[in-house]
Amino acid sequence: MRRVWLWRWRRNPLRRRCDAVEAWVLLGAWALTVLCGVLAGAGVAGAVERGMARERVEWRPATARLTERAAGTSALPAAANGSQVWAKVGWTAPDGSPRAGQARVRPGTAEGTPVTVWIDRTGRLVTRPATAAQARVRAALVGTLAGLGAATVPLACCRAVRGRLEARRLDQWATDWARFDPLWGHRTG
Repeated sequence: MRRVWLWRWRRNPLRRRCDAVEAWVLLGAWALTVLCGVLAGAGVAGAVERGMARERVEWRPATARLTERAAGTSALPAAANGSQVWAKVGWTAPDGSPRAGQARVRPGTAEGTPVTVWIDRTGRLVTRPATAAQARVRAALVGTLAGLGAATVPLACCRAVRGRLEARRLDQWATDWARFDPLWGHRTG
């Protein structure tokens, strides 16, 4: 059987009003899906990238000192594979106040050893900010996920409207069948 494309848009005596409505609903839903997906994805990606750029500007490295010996031993295999443990450190905030927290260090690091930590404007510990390349990748991934999520809303609404149109079409079919079936003179079911 040959498939006829765009049949809902052609003039046809068998085309019902609900077919034309469904065609417009589909066109509108696809247009909204693309529009919502692109706008949401671009907006979220831009916001994520701007936030990470702000972190690169505001977060600074600071020198902290271990306030106690790090757990574990500084055996060569542990240091070679890059394993780290949490240890208590102390540093001075930009306002001059002393701060304390935990940072990742090599096992067995001695008390008083200087360690580089990252702090924000208020002196709180933060993670190392993402590089510009890492920020672009993260922003693209988050933007893509947000765009896909936003695009599902018009598609779900379209599916609900099409389901309602289909139910209405079936009701019309049943009404027409009940009207014309007795005219044929025999029962089909």
